[in-house]
Amino acid sequence: MIFGLFRRSRNKAVIGRLHGDIMAAVRQPVLYAQWGVADTFEGRFEVLSLMATLVVRRLAQLPAPAADLSQDLTDRIFTEVDSAMREMGVGDLTVPKRIKKLAAGFLGRRQAYDAALNGRDAVALAQAISRNVYGLEPTEGAERAAPLARYALGVDLALQGASLDQFINGPLAFPPADAALEQGA
Repeated sequence: MIFGLFRRSRNKAVIGRLHGDIMAAVRQPVLYAQWGVADTFEGRFEVLSLMATLVVRRLAQLPAPAADLSQDLTDRIFTEVDSAMREMGVGDLTVPKRIKKLAAGFLGRRQAYDAALNGRDAVALAQAISRNVYGLEPTEGAERAAPLARYALGVDLALQGASLDQFINGPLAFPPADAALEQGA
């Protein structure tokens, strides 16, 4: 039990940096200004879910302590979401209910994104992104979601080349969305 506490505190700096790397990817203006993701709490949470899925999926493929990093990172993400909701004025009694709902949604999105990413299926990924990020019917919104889907596939490919050491020591290899836009994403 006590060894777990030491591990958690040792991972704190790593998790803080990983969270910062993910948030830098989430905050890229092109996602909102040119790809039409809603620049709202919900829109940013959807992009956060997508980017976190890409990181967690790579961590699942790496040796120990990657699984611990993955869990600690997921915990940190939801701690930060909790704090953001409280800063927005969401009531103390409402926050836990919303966090529970967001966590369930996050797990569902991870499954949908993982299935498409495992098959390198850009169409299935665009359909999942259409439904989750844009709130559109999968077939109707797939074209609108295609740039973000291609970007996510590129990020996934970049992260596949990342070693556990890169996750621990950083920085993560998130290609800039602007570069994907220039390449026709």
